[in-house]
Amino acid sequence: MKLSLIVAIGKNNEIGKENQLLCRLSSDLKRFKALTTGHAIVMGRKTYQSLPSGALPNRTNIVLSHGKNLHLEACAVFTSLDAALVHLRNETEIFIIGGGTLYQQALPIADKLYLTKIHATFPEADTFFPPIDYSEWKLIATETTPANEKNDYDSTFYEYEHV
Repeated sequence: MKLSLIVAIGKNNEIGKENQLLCRLSSDLKRFKALTTGHAIVMGRKTYQSLPSGALPNRTNIVLSHGKNLHLEACAVFTSLDAALVHLRNETEIFIIGGGTLYQQALPIADKLYLTKIHATFPEADTFFPPIDYSEWKLIATETTPANEKNDYDSTFYEYEHV
């Protein structure tokens, strides 16, 4: 089982505001879908609530919540990341998709990091990705996407493996 984090961040590690993405980048959304389809995705309850149509199709949706009696359509709910990972132990790759608290918890144990850096700052952000110690990660791929009619900002995709 490979544990991967997938996230889009601004120049100051910003990831969200009021439980919403900072911006919509078509290239990033397409990459997210291509990478996570067919795999398990793990998210916090607030991240789940921010999804426009509930559980994401063609993925095993896992939601973490302190509420022991929470039931969500097309999702399995767990009260801890450890319990979710035990449940998913036979998966080839598991994606952590947010939010900030879950990223902070999972970053030290992650095997892979799919990072989209948005070349902009978002001073209104209220949620941030934890600091990354890049000495613990090996860059294995990079690709830059310029701003255009479908992407409001320049961005760069990075793929890292934990060393």
